[in-house]
Amino acid sequence: MSSRSPLAPDRFPDLPPIAGVTVQVARAGYKAWDRYDLTLVTLDPTTVVAGVTTTSKCPSPEVEWCRAALTLGSARALVVNAGNANAFTGNRGRAAVEAITARIASALDCQPSDVFVASTGVIGVPLPIDKAEAGIDAALQATPCSWEDAANTIGTTDTFAKGAVTSGVVDGRTVTLVGIIKGSGMIAPDMATMLGFIFTDALVDPAFLQTALRDANRTSFSCITVDSDTSTSDTVLAFATGKAGNAPLVDAESPGADAFRAALSDLCLQLAHLVVRDGEGASKFIRIDITGAESDRSAHRIGMSIANSPLVKTAIAGEDANWGRVVMAVGKAGEPADRDRLSIRFGTTQVAHDGLAVEGYDEAPVAAHLKGQEIDIGVDIGLGDGRATVWTCDLTHGYISINADYRS
Repeated sequence: MSSRSPLAPDRFPDLPPIAGVTVQVARAGYKAWDRYDLTLVTLDPTTVVAGVTTTSKCPSPEVEWCRAALTLGSARALVVNAGNANAFTGNRGRAAVEAITARIASALDCQPSDVFVASTGVIGVPLPIDKAEAGIDAALQATPCSWEDAANTIGTTDTFAKGAVTSGVVDGRTVTLVGIIKGSGMIAPDMATMLGFIFTDALVDPAFLQTALRDANRTSFSCITVDSDTSTSDTVLAFATGKAGNAPLVDAESPGADAFRAALSDLCLQLAHLVVRDGEGASKFIRIDITGAESDRSAHRIGMSIANSPLVKTAIAGEDANWGRVVMAVGKAGEPADRDRLSIRFGTTQVAHDGLAVEGYDEAPVAAHLKGQEIDIGVDIGLGDGRATVWTCDLTHGYISINADYRS
């Protein structure tokens, strides 16, 4: 991995095992590197699955496979390849996915549709089937590993392993949710972000799990951006083994449904924030709160317009409270706004109100706030009750350096 992000947490969290889940890693050798790059997760036959995938019109064969398999709702395995996205690879890419799922299905005596596949890395290079099959065989024989090992293995330009855990009480039983995720660049999802995998021992109907994940995604993965670029491979999958012994969660009226949804939303938000904190070249974690918009949807679009603005992001990198760039980003969002009702704050300091700079505002606390690593920007549109929060990072020369050399 590259030099660790200054925004990274101090350590990888202690993630407990999830009953019905076994994790193994291996070296497939997708790139000329000496590291594990294939992750295999095997799941007990009771496991159900839900997922969200990229809105890209050029999705990878893995994304297309997962979309079809998700309609069936059951899962026995997950294979994650790092170093090769297998996207824009035509029939050769599809053949690789079919070979992977067939090999796992044979080993586990299940249907290929019970096997989920995700790949990440360089676009346009077919995934070598021989390396994938050899990696799968090695993983099947490997000693089960830790969640941290798996989180490291699924990474590409990530500078630290990303994982989170939460729990909830359902039907008097504690259910546990664990998640790992990879992502650092090409982050601007409308559905999910990069590759994220969630595992829980809760007993959940697949349709309810899908609804809960879709709702959790709306306020987490779909509210982050690093560079405004949506990947061909973005996938978030949630697997529930049903081993916790709770009464089945079948809909929103089931006892404990609210607790489960809250835990899932919390986990997704933790994982989403970790991706932003590892944004390529990032030095500052930025929260943008939008209030007073015509609708929540409008607020979200305005927030993402600010968060995706290179001018806003470079100003934050330079610790410059250039609120005019925020005005620009609000104006270009294409959403209802009134210049003369607009108010802006940096940290807790109001810098503009009702379309004008606040007369005589003290710039010292703003300058001090911008020197920190955690930046808060607030924008009140002044038109309605719509609100949203989005998260991004600053844009530094490090982003250019990482991406200019990505294929070498």
